[in-house]
Amino acid sequence: MPWTIADAPDLTGKRIVITGANSGLGLEATRHLVSKNAAVVMACRNTQKGEEAAAGVRAKVPTASIDVMALDLSSLASIAAFSKALAAKYPVIDVLMNNAGVMALPFSKTADGFEMQIGTNHLGHFALTAQVLPLLEAAPAPRIVSVSSNAHLIGKIKLDDLNSEKSYSKWPAYGQSKLANLLFIYELERWLRKHGKKSIAVAAHPGYSSTNLQTVGAKMEKSSVGEWFMKLGNSLLAQSAEMGSLPQVYAAVHPDVKGGQYFGPDGFMAQAGFPKLVESNAASHDEAVAAKLWALSEQLTKVSFQA
Repeated sequence: MPWTIADAPDLTGKRIVITGANSGLGLEATRHLVSKNAAVVMACRNTQKGEEAAAGVRAKVPTASIDVMALDLSSLASIAAFSKALAAKYPVIDVLMNNAGVMALPFSKTADGFEMQIGTNHLGHFALTAQVLPLLEAAPAPRIVSVSSNAHLIGKIKLDDLNSEKSYSKWPAYGQSKLANLLFIYELERWLRKHGKKSIAVAAHPGYSSTNLQTVGAKMEKSSVGEWFMKLGNSLLAQSAEMGSLPQVYAAVHPDVKGGQYFGPDGFMAQAGFPKLVESNAASHDEAVAAKLWALSEQLTKVSFQA
């Protein structure tokens, strides 16, 4: 039978941190999880939008336990400040959902000089995960869930030019960042097992889901044609963000989930449908590249995982 949020266990007493929770998949995941009594920290770059989104959730789920906190994944300083503030408020968290992301943007850089897509989608979450891992390890059965994409299929990790300084194309750069999400989560799972940690690392993808992510790049380029094309694709081909968020919610709460697994929609070409266990490509399982990416990520972010 298809899995829906109705099949999720009661989450009373669980605290879940979701990055980029004020819109799209993160917002829908928040709605699903608070409906099962989880306490959610909505980690948002724009806290005003976060509070507005939280109010919308509370209107539908009056008992929702939500805390909106400031987090800009394109800034290592913001990540460090968030991690410190989170630890001060909540010494234990049960799930970290690395959901936030940017897609197909014109070339730009983060506050720390990283290409925006790899900087936000991968390096930001790498640094965040390392810094909140002690809070996860304080929980009885903690999980780290990273949201990837079918775009990982077009990705290639440029270890000699991770930040696209030599050449840049927005879609290959996005694919690289989504492949990096998977390489990281699989390498993290190996690291967690090696060091005897309780946390497990899993991944999910939403298929083709309608969110505002698709139109941001076109708006930045001031391309009305590109924006129209993306909106048309969303209206004709995409499933809802509510459905698209189910694989990551499944990964976060299903009792049978194991470390290193990857979940996505069960429909044609994994573009839409209900959550199921899926496979990522061979490149995502390249342990040599994963180890090199991990080392490079530590070097760039100046953040290391502490055994």
